[in-house]
Amino acid sequence: MLKLLLVIMSLPEGPPPIRGVPPSGPLDFSLAEKAIELVRNALPFLNIGPPLVDYGPRGEVHVDVPLIYQGFALDRIHYDPQLRAPSPKGRPVRVWGVRVREEDVVKVMENIIKEAIVVEAVEYRDPELAWIVPLSWKKLIIAHIKVSNNADEIIPDYGLTEEIRRRTL
Repeated sequence: MLKLLLVIMSLPEGPPPIRGVPPSGPLDFSLAEKAIELVRNALPFLNIGPPLVDYGPRGEVHVDVPLIYQGFALDRIHYDPQLRAPSPKGRPVRVWGVRVREEDVVKVMENIIKEAIVVEAVEYRDPELAWIVPLSWKKLIIAHIKVSNNADEIIPDYGLTEEIRRRTL
């Protein structure tokens, strides 16, 4: 009985802890410029991945083009097959009655990524402890590049990377 009482007394109150995101503390705004510079240095090494073309049951078509860096996807760029150009971030395009040739999409997007520029501003996502640096093309934000909290490394989109691998292997 005494043993049971000691065990009950030593149990913590409430559920066991779970490892979460550590508190971020004060934000060092000088790291914003460092994050922008990191993406600017990586920009010449960004490539276009295989277009992700999805045909729906009613004949609709949706195209995303992955942005690749060192074999990892960073973000998806929405592609408008009718305009043959990227669509702004947050506006995925669905069109009907169009067949998309992946070679044409790659050709167009390779030229567009050469014209892309790094926006001189950042967003900070506290839950992810990451800087978000936008890429633009002709005044449109077309992609977001995630950079670590200390602005030392680019963070891939692992889910998108796996999606590409599943579709291409």
